[in-house]
Amino acid sequence: MTTLLLVRHGLTALTGPVLAGWTPGVRLDERGRGQVRALAARLAPVPLAAVVSSPLERCVETAEAIASGRAEPVDKVEVDERFGEVRYGDWTGRPLKELAEEPLWRVVQAHPSAARFPGEEGESLAGAQHRAVAAVRDWNARIAAEHGPDAAYAVCSHGDIIKAVVADALGLHLDQFQRIQVAPASLTVIRYTELRPFVVRLNDTGGGVDDLLPAPEEERRRDRGQGPGSSDAAVGGGA
Repeated sequence: MTTLLLVRHGLTALTGPVLAGWTPGVRLDERGRGQVRALAARLAPVPLAAVVSSPLERCVETAEAIASGRAEPVDKVEVDERFGEVRYGDWTGRPLKELAEEPLWRVVQAHPSAARFPGEEGESLAGAQHRAVAAVRDWNARIAAEHGPDAAYAVCSHGDIIKAVVADALGLHLDQFQRIQVAPASLTVIRYTELRPFVVRLNDTGGGVDDLLPAPEEERRRDRGQGPGSSDAAVGGGA
């Protein structure tokens, strides 16, 4: 049972009006830096075995704030390109208002599993989901092997990538992933067990994190087979 904390990067000057994609040099603006400082403070009590990031600057900045602003700082941020933004190809850097007039826009909205972005650098949304989910599985195995099955780690990534990982965890077809929202500097938590993943939080932008702290050993023994460490779902919803 490994717990994954998925964090979307904070706001940049391009977030919202422009599809930034892999545009180099896009960093957090003042609003984004404030967001990630607040998020880092919220997550400070949560033990993290690792902090991993997309290679893009806005994610690395966010991940570094989380890694350093902790009761027990994480030595370094590890970069994994598989958590990088979708490669939007020729759409990269264009205003969203302009892209909404393209025929491909409707495919992205209604049938994203069939969408491939134009140009030599463009990839499909299905391909982006595949690489991100594969990365999660690799990191789950690595973290469990090195730190034990109850360990947690954080990954800083991008909106569409996080949505694709959540869709996989929920057992949703990729065509349903546009129903999921992931705000800048939001926290999404997935607990992976032997039987199934549990989506513990989604698009969380405030509040306490007590439920993410490790339970005392006595409580873990008491709850074995039915508590947070179990693959079984709580019938009736749980306490």
